[in-house]
Amino acid sequence: MFRTIPFIISILLVGSCTKETQTSSGNPIPIISIVQLEPLTVKQFEDSFSMTLNYEDGDGDLGFINADINSLEVKDTRLSKPDFYYIPPLAPDGSKIHIKGTLVVKLKSLFLLGTGGMETTTLEIRLKDRAGNWSNKVTTPTITITK
Repeated sequence: MFRTIPFIISILLVGSCTKETQTSSGNPIPIISIVQLEPLTVKQFEDSFSMTLNYEDGDGDLGFINADINSLEVKDTRLSKPDFYYIPPLAPDGSKIHIKGTLVVKLKSLFLLGTGGMETTTLEIRLKDRAGNWSNKVTTPTITITK
């Protein structure tokens, strides 16, 4: 489906990552969870939507140096394909440390697909690490989009 207005995203690292050990024998598969969402009702083209996610990764290989590599997947369940976004490295490149922290993801321009005055959707989110491992998928509660 042709999308006339793509999602625009900005990502803030809050709390960054915490180093638990110099070398990690933790799970190399990233784990994410939703901490906060706001607002759950947005006016199309005007309001941004903010998600706070916790992440944890046993070998610290979340995010990429190359800004052309996108590792955050956000799928609007009204659409057939997800959008992908860049995440900078969350630990120094080449380090093998257990990291955990918080990402704040702001999506702008949520919009109505139909001609009605209101629609609802959910977003499915997951992260991919540099080894190609996908995190668990988290789904937001229902988000209402209005004119």
